[in-house]
Amino acid sequence: MSRFLTPAPPRVLAHRGLAVAAPENSMMAFIAAVDAGATFLETDVRATADGVAVLAHDASLERVAGQDVAVEETLWRDLGEVDLGQGERVPGLREALLALPDARWNIDLKSDAAVIPAVRAVVEAKAVDRVLLTSFSERRRKQAQQLLPDVATSASQAIVVRALAAQRFGAHRLLRRILEPVVALQVPRRHKGVEIVTRRSVAAFQRAGVEVHVWTINETAEMRELLELGVDGIVTDRCDLALPLLER
Repeated sequence: MSRFLTPAPPRVLAHRGLAVAAPENSMMAFIAAVDAGATFLETDVRATADGVAVLAHDASLERVAGQDVAVEETLWRDLGEVDLGQGERVPGLREALLALPDARWNIDLKSDAAVIPAVRAVVEAKAVDRVLLTSFSERRRKQAQQLLPDVATSASQAIVVRALAAQRFGAHRLLRRILEPVVALQVPRRHKGVEIVTRRSVAAFQRAGVEVHVWTINETAEMRELLELGVDGIVTDRCDLALPLLER
C-alpha cells in the first residue's frame, strides 16, 4: 500500500518547492519547503539525452536559467554545468528522493522519454510507496502504473474529462469505475470560466474514492475557501502561507 496519502488530509503540496528565495525545482527550493513544514513536494520530471531523470518543468532551461539548453538533448554531466541561480543545478530525481527521504513526492511526468528513467529512479531510491506519479497524458500515466503496479497515480487529462462528465450527469457508478485506477484528482479550480471545484463535485469525487487536489493556489483567502469546500489538497507556490493556515 502506498504511504503517499498519509497522514490524513487536508494536505499542502509545495509546487516546485518553495521558490520565494530560490530557483524553482532546485534542491534549495525543496529544502526551503521542508524547512517551512511541508511534507508533500510537487515537481516535474524530464530525462536527459543519456536517460537520467531530472527535475525540470520546461523542455528548455531558457526561462529558469537564461540559457537555451534543451534538457532532453543534453547529457547529464553537461546539464550539471548550468547554473540555475545561487549556484543551484538541475537535480536528479534519484538524488532528490534520497536527499529528502521523509518527503512525499508528487511527480509530473512531462514527456514520454521521462517515464522509464523516472520509474528507474524511484525504484533505485526505494521510494515507490511515497511517490504519486501523474501526467496530463493517459499513456504516460498508464505506462508508469504498468511498470510499478504498487505506485499511486493521479488522474490524467483524459480521466479528468470523463470524470467531470460523469459527475455532472450524476452517474455515480460510472464515476467510480472511471476513477478506479487513480487515488487523486488534481485539477484547477475553474477552466475557461467553468467551475470545476464545488462543494457538490468535491463530495462526489471523494465518494468515488479519490482525493481532490486543486492547483495552483497562492492566495490565502482562496485557500480558505477551497478548504471550506472540503478539498483534500492545495497545490501552491506558497507553502509558507498555506501551512500556517491549516494549523489555524
